[in-house]
Amino acid sequence: MDRAPLTPTEFASAVTAITSAFGDPTRRDIYLFAHEIDHGVTAGQTAAAFDLHPNVARHHLDKLAAGGHLEVAVERGPGAGRPSKRYRATEPGVSLEFPVRHHDVLVTLLGKALAMLPPDKAAEMAEEVGAEYGKFMASSLGDTTDGQRSFRASLHAVADALTANGFSAHAEKKGGELRIVSEHCPFGDAAIEHPVICAVDRGMVKGMLMSLYGTTSPEHESSLPMGDDVCVTAVDL
Repeated sequence: MDRAPLTPTEFASAVTAITSAFGDPTRRDIYLFAHEIDHGVTAGQTAAAFDLHPNVARHHLDKLAAGGHLEVAVERGPGAGRPSKRYRATEPGVSLEFPVRHHDVLVTLLGKALAMLPPDKAAEMAEEVGAEYGKFMASSLGDTTDGQRSFRASLHAVADALTANGFSAHAEKKGGELRIVSEHCPFGDAAIEHPVICAVDRGMVKGMLMSLYGTTSPEHESSLPMGDDVCVTAVDL
């Protein structure tokens, strides 16, 4: 019996579920940072400590709070300023038992999504879904009107957003070329088994840059499926 192919929305839901379920090294470090400070930390303090966009730092802290690893208290500072959230560790001992790798249910979901896509359309759909999700990610960073950020600033914002979603990424310049290097792939072995997954994060970069800067042409120079240790996405204007 033939199975109906997944719709773009169903495939997007699968990708979003898988991506949001993963932690990454930065989030682990943020947990340890918050755990070491008895009175807790704010998103601003965390952003400064880890050189992140404040919204990215807040995303990590909220993820840890949602998992029960941090508790949140709203405190009002002196004067009539805006109240701020302070995040404190919920346990005196250090617990790193939040997800940092995929688990079987989500990998099965991703495999099903890929298997049900026509091979000649898989990469196109995966990149399109990634681009739409990238636009959504960019909307949380503010100033998404084309031309509001420089190309370099946009690239760093994209790297921060990717890190918040499990890619442990940074922007760099090499030989006159600007690129994004991802040292951790949240899709793990699934990306090696199904290289088309790489089209998703390529699309995410494309969608975010389109919202933050304008039209660009990101291309993978290296990836786990290619046998490399890190994933490198070169971005041309």
